[in-house]
Amino acid sequence: MNANRDTNFGALIARQREYFESGATRPLSFRMEALRRLQKALLENEELINRAMKADLNKTPFETYMTETGMVLGEIGFHLKHLRRWARTKTVRTPLTQFHAKSFIVPEPRGVVLIMSPWNYPLQLCLVPLVGAISAGCCAVVKPSAYAPAVSEAVAKILGDGFPPEYIAVVEGGREQNSALLEEVFDYIFFTGSVEVGRTVMEAAAKHLTPVTLELGGKSPAIVDETADLKLAARRIAFGKVLNAGQTCVEPDYLLIHESVKERFLEEYKNALREFFPGGYMSDMPTIISEKHFRRLIRLLQDGKAVIGGGFDESRRFIEPTVLTDVTPDSPIMQEEIFGPILPLLPYTSLDDCIRFIRSRPKPLALYLFTKSKAAEKKILDTCSFGGGCINDTIIHLANPLMGFGGVGHSGMGSYHGKLSFDTFTHYRSIVRKSTWIDLPVRYHPYTEKKLKMLRRLLK
Repeated sequence: MNANRDTNFGALIARQREYFESGATRPLSFRMEALRRLQKALLENEELINRAMKADLNKTPFETYMTETGMVLGEIGFHLKHLRRWARTKTVRTPLTQFHAKSFIVPEPRGVVLIMSPWNYPLQLCLVPLVGAISAGCCAVVKPSAYAPAVSEAVAKILGDGFPPEYIAVVEGGREQNSALLEEVFDYIFFTGSVEVGRTVMEAAAKHLTPVTLELGGKSPAIVDETADLKLAARRIAFGKVLNAGQTCVEPDYLLIHESVKERFLEEYKNALREFFPGGYMSDMPTIISEKHFRRLIRLLQDGKAVIGGGFDESRRFIEPTVLTDVTPDSPIMQEEIFGPILPLLPYTSLDDCIRFIRSRPKPLALYLFTKSKAAEKKILDTCSFGGGCINDTIIHLANPLMGFGGVGHSGMGSYHGKLSFDTFTHYRSIVRKSTWIDLPVRYHPYTEKKLKMLRRLLK
């Protein structure tokens, strides 16, 4: 294993920079082999991962594979299939003004990168960015979250057994290690986490003019209008709230629902939960990550009337899937990202009111609209800014490697998944190879009227 809990990382990063500058990570064959090695390590350590997920979040093997291991394996497979094409030098057209020359774009790895991951999807959100860094030809320092200690330890073992620390290193620990890492100079920082910590990361990166990707969060709305298929809407919103006990950056944070369908929706939501958990047996639902987060959610339960759920079990940090009514826009639960299985419900009578409400708040990471109306769909997409989302579903937009995943404004900057993961850790160099057999004099002094007329003709 190559994990460490030191706070002096200068020597580690110097070793990585020396290894990167040796050119070892640049050959396509090296990158492909590294991806296959990671793929093999995940498959061989699946039981270890399952045990760690159970210990930290009470995740079942099914949910672990669906939301963690399977997504990383899918990303690796996509990169193995397409990396050869992505890494090629691309020839582009050269303007006549640069006659005679050839122009081309060369993908170049950014260098030594830092990947800081959160606790809610502690494997997926750690390793999917790493797949992009490996594909691009970078060296990486990976910092898992201390809130998920069992998964952090598993990640350290998997990566430590598979890769030398001068190539990929794992740093375990908490805030002290995070702060120390941010004092170092990296060529790129990829951070997933809260808006508050994202600001700290960006401030630290600015000292060294280090580019960043910030995958943050925010309050992602779900809208159910009067035309929606209520049974389907209830099942799919409940899925988004129950998945990982709502501890998902793109979970439907609150529900804006047309007044005329509110009561019918609540009945369908109850039915969906009965189907999900026959007999009310919820022991295989994930639990809240820590006592601190659990206490915060218990406080938020007091911000409305629980018309569904509302129960909790302190002994295992479990909260029932809950729907709250009598919530106001000024309630504490509407001022912060919930990150739990609690759904505040706010009725509306006009879609324009929904739009004004959403636009009055920071731009969310996701938005979900349930409707059969093409006009309503167009209106929302034309007026609301958000990272990504779904029409008549939740969550699933992030599982398509052909689409980028990322936020906008307060919900983040930059995107990844699929080729965009490769792009994130790649600098595209623009190169012109100029011929030496001709040298057009128009660009050189003296700048005469005749040359100006010639230049105008060339630039038309």
